[in-house]
Amino acid sequence: MVEKGKDMDQRLKIGITHGDINGVSYEVILKMLQDTRLLELFTPVVYGSAKVAGYYRKALNIESEPWNRIKHPSEAVDTDSTPYLINCTDDDIQVEMGKPTAAGGSAAYAALDEATTDLLNGDLDALVTAPINKSAMPSDLFPYKGHTAYLGARSNSKPHMILAAKNTRVALVTEHIALSDVVTEITSDLIVKKGIALRDALVQDFDIASPRIAVMSINPHAGDNGLIGEEENRIIAPAIARLRNEEGVFAFGPFAADGFWGSASRGNYDAILAMYHDQGLAPFKLLAMDEGVNFTAGLPFVRTSPAHGTGYDIVGKGIASERSLREACFMAIDIVRRRKANERLKKGALNQQ
Repeated sequence: MVEKGKDMDQRLKIGITHGDINGVSYEVILKMLQDTRLLELFTPVVYGSAKVAGYYRKALNIESEPWNRIKHPSEAVDTDSTPYLINCTDDDIQVEMGKPTAAGGSAAYAALDEATTDLLNGDLDALVTAPINKSAMPSDLFPYKGHTAYLGARSNSKPHMILAAKNTRVALVTEHIALSDVVTEITSDLIVKKGIALRDALVQDFDIASPRIAVMSINPHAGDNGLIGEEENRIIAPAIARLRNEEGVFAFGPFAADGFWGSASRGNYDAILAMYHDQGLAPFKLLAMDEGVNFTAGLPFVRTSPAHGTGYDIVGKGIASERSLREACFMAIDIVRRRKANERLKKGALNQQ
């Protein structure tokens, strides 16, 4: 959580978790932090393993100085020219590149748990998480479908994810559920709830005063007037009408997803509300895989992550791009700044009353 009263000109302290040690996380973190110009923008604190970082430096022939080892983020100062590392694993941790392992999952959880605790205590300004393999995470400690649910439980909030790249932003009505459950899960009430949450995030975190939201259909051709399904007429269109008439949300649709994603009209909207995971994320990642960012809205703190996964198939080849991780750090900085600016404006308005 952002520390109150911190000077806006002081570098933000961003925690970066190492994610799955057998994936591309260390490659993209090391590549990103090779560019020392980033240290002029924020102070990175990597929650991970000195041994694993050294292993990947050697395996990938990445030339960089070892990071400054500290035990707590309070030891990180914004005058140093080297990133910081908080060691969260035992020194006997084993790397098995490209393979999901219990040891890798435990290491990912340990880093996430410690970083989240520091974030909740106000010792970090934001959190950027490298990808994990959910099936490798220790199920007794991590009974969640992903980072979003875990962070929601830790902060007692109801977050939702927004995938963003430049002016393309995508949110989901249903997230990590089986496709066979999507139709029964979607209701008008849920669409309205998600539409309001998306509007609020666009206003607060992306500084869009009156966002326009395109709502997708669920059936091909938007149901084709009931020929391919009734959900558009029975559930989605009434929800859009409620969003516009009762909640003041500029919602439009329902749009047939294939035609919408392939048309120039996509640029007329500030965000897209998709009905299910692949309807929104598959085209988004096709368009913006290397620069996309996963932002978790609805949390009392700022968390972002790169839009890609563990990349087991390319780990160790030296071809993983650090661009998405870098964009995730930039977005975290921007959103923290916007929230702090909005807080100052609110306080100023209250003081004038």
